[in-house]
Amino acid sequence: MGVDAEAVRSLVAARGQALKRYAFLLCGDDDRADDLVQEALVRTLARQHPRDLAELEAYVRRVVVNVVIDEARRAGRWARLRPMLRARQVLFDVEGPESQVSARLWTRELLRRLPPGQRACLVLYYLEDLPVAEIANILGCGQGSVKSQLSAARGALRRMSTGAGTTNGKEEADHELERR
Repeated sequence: MGVDAEAVRSLVAARGQALKRYAFLLCGDDDRADDLVQEALVRTLARQHPRDLAELEAYVRRVVVNVVIDEARRAGRWARLRPMLRARQVLFDVEGPESQVSARLWTRELLRRLPPGQRACLVLYYLEDLPVAEIANILGCGQGSVKSQLSAARGALRRMSTGAGTTNGKEEADHELERR
């Protein structure tokens, strides 16, 4: 027997927007994010797990990541890297709102190039502002694994965006990670 529908309704009412934002940051598409959350909720209803709201949310987040990873494996999307549409200099030379949109597109493209596990760690750590211990709980892995994934993701982002930051940005990010 699965979880009761009322627990899922409560989760959606309390944390639905956060779950959708999380899914969006993993996939980069608003409609796809809705589908991911819906699929995760359907899978959640079919499984037995804790009914505590926080634990239920962690479970749903893990299911969202699993769906993204499953789809990536099926489609073979992560075996090929898509070429960038524009050079970094062109994206950031414009002042104003266009520059902000370009920066978001650039960031989204860089995130899409990361393996799903690294992307999930980055999204949870930097955009959801979760501590390493909670990320490990959500993803069902150890804290060391989360730190390793974050480090690998930061390294990959640095390589993909050569010249996009200062060398001390790595040191600051690593130092911040150790503080958490």
